[in-house]
Amino acid sequence: MLVVPRTLSGFRDRLPKEAMAKSKLLSKVSRVFESFGFVPIETPHIEYADILVRQGSEEIQKELYRFKDHGGRDVALRFDQTVPLARFISQYHNEVELPFKRYVIGNVFRGERAQRGRYREFTQCDFDFIGSDSIACDAEIVQVIYASMATLGIEEFTVWLNHREILNGICKYFGIVDKKGVEIALRIIDKLDKIGKDGVCIELKKELCISEKKVEGLIEAISIKQIGAADEFFCEVAPLKNWNEELKKGITELESLYEILSDLQMDTDTYRINFAIARGLGYYTGIVYETVLNRLKNLGSVCSGGRYDNLTRTFSKQNMSGVGASIGIDRLLAGLEELGLLSGRSTSARVLIICMDSAFFGFAHKLAESFRRSMVFTEVYPEVNKLKKQFSYADSKGHEFAIVIGEDEYKSNTITLKNMTSGMQLQQLSFLKALEIIKE
Repeated sequence: MLVVPRTLSGFRDRLPKEAMAKSKLLSKVSRVFESFGFVPIETPHIEYADILVRQGSEEIQKELYRFKDHGGRDVALRFDQTVPLARFISQYHNEVELPFKRYVIGNVFRGERAQRGRYREFTQCDFDFIGSDSIACDAEIVQVIYASMATLGIEEFTVWLNHREILNGICKYFGIVDKKGVEIALRIIDKLDKIGKDGVCIELKKELCISEKKVEGLIEAISIKQIGAADEFFCEVAPLKNWNEELKKGITELESLYEILSDLQMDTDTYRINFAIARGLGYYTGIVYETVLNRLKNLGSVCSGGRYDNLTRTFSKQNMSGVGASIGIDRLLAGLEELGLLSGRSTSARVLIICMDSAFFGFAHKLAESFRRSMVFTEVYPEVNKLKKQFSYADSKGHEFAIVIGEDEYKSNTITLKNMTSGMQLQQLSFLKALEIIKE
């Protein structure tokens, strides 16, 4: 009986075109990370379950892929890259220099409801500073996000910034002081874009049993968002520093962040403050980041993160703080495709060499080798077939040029070169001349 070929719900295959686009995207952002001095590490997809269970939120625990392995050990698939980082830095802190700047690219697993750009297996691309409390680290995270978006050709994006102490301070001012109450409030606030102010108001009154006046004041405060210049914004929110120490600390640290960023050649419209941003309730303790594509706001965040002061609390008495962010590659790919910013090619080779007779394959492969040594990726079509079929192959895969080797070319050691976009065809070219044209 034949097995029906199918994939599990929430999981997916990638065809060459999309896989190529993803590979190129990862290559580009990896170079950005390394340009800032971040170094790669790798951790296993599977961890002991107790390592993951103690760090994740209740919601994450419900989504965890947990099972017994062949040795009867309680294990689970990682649900993010941050908990493995906490384990890694606790295990190897004597072997890495602090502050430690790492990036990691790999798949994670969550048994959640699949949605556009988000699946049960997806790729996270994390970059983090570990072992420094300096606000300069937080500022560099913004720079890396900015550089990553720019190198991918994305011009219209916004990095929304907030500080967890600002949210804590607003909650405290309106009488929500216990940790559980604050977490409930922030979880509801995080739904602002989905259910609107009225929906948030209803849930806050129901869950926290606070007066309508306090709820209205809370919503008004968290709705504060930077619209114009930073100096004007900080003047407007300066009175909030008098509400409590939490608000004073959060606003002051954002001011320090902006002082660093103001000296850089970055478009100031691409990063702004929004008091409603509430990320990673179980992790973040300081500045948080959430990046959206301006033309696809409903897509959700494509790069988010923040500062966490209790990274290694589960594994070590020597606690280390950190700050970082994660690019959601799958969601970003979905957005780039919708915006028409993905390449239409399903091959890495720019050139396809076509042989009109099997006797010419030796010459074709020698020619391909010469092109590759000159950093021009080249593919040889492996069969002798009609030109129309082979040109169709080049078109469908996205080769930019086709080289035809017929009897005349074989005998004269020359090349016939066709531009697959313009259709222009040049004959009796030397290798060097063809290379010059291809590299123009």
